[in-house]
Amino acid sequence: MIKAVIFDMDGVLIDAREWHYDALNRALRLFGQEISRTEHLLTFDGLPTRRKLEILTSTRGFPQNLHGFVNQLKQQYTMEIVHARCKPVFAREFALSRLKARGFLLAVASNSVRESVEAMMKRSNLMTYLDIVLSNEDVARSKPDPEIYLAAMKGLGVAAHETLIIEDNDHGVKAARSSGAHVMVVRGVNEVDIGAIDRVLAGLGASL
Repeated sequence: MIKAVIFDMDGVLIDAREWHYDALNRALRLFGQEISRTEHLLTFDGLPTRRKLEILTSTRGFPQNLHGFVNQLKQQYTMEIVHARCKPVFAREFALSRLKARGFLLAVASNSVRESVEAMMKRSNLMTYLDIVLSNEDVARSKPDPEIYLAAMKGLGVAAHETLIIEDNDHGVKAARSSGAHVMVVRGVNEVDIGAIDRVLAGLGASL
């Protein structure tokens, strides 16, 4: 029996994947660097900023002593976009409200930093439905390691077979599947609505 639904954030609850891409490139351009669209889709999408910078250092020789400054700039630029663009979306708010009303435990487990996660959840009016919110600052190993999903399940008091995780990118899907939970893979926020979630839950034998 499914007792909990855990959501990734970027690309699942919030259409923010482009926000992170644009914010990091804005910071990198100050140092003559940029991540191409192809590189983003094949390698970087879904990874935390610190991991992206580590990859740039190993593949391009990007100075490691700039990581902290670029990371700080990227978060600043991301928050500017969040305050300008993040707003409630009926389909997502309705989905979480219906799940909550039916008694499901709900959580967000994101590779983003805590400030971004909390800001997006509050500005989208989703925070009120969540029992747990986890960021990459709450674990030692970010996705594709399953640690964040295992921590979310532990915090909710549920087992893997009682959990449905909703994810959108390869790194997140790998983490979700490695956790042992059931996984719903979506291609973007437009596929995250109560009808789609109900179909998956029904297939897993959940009472709706």
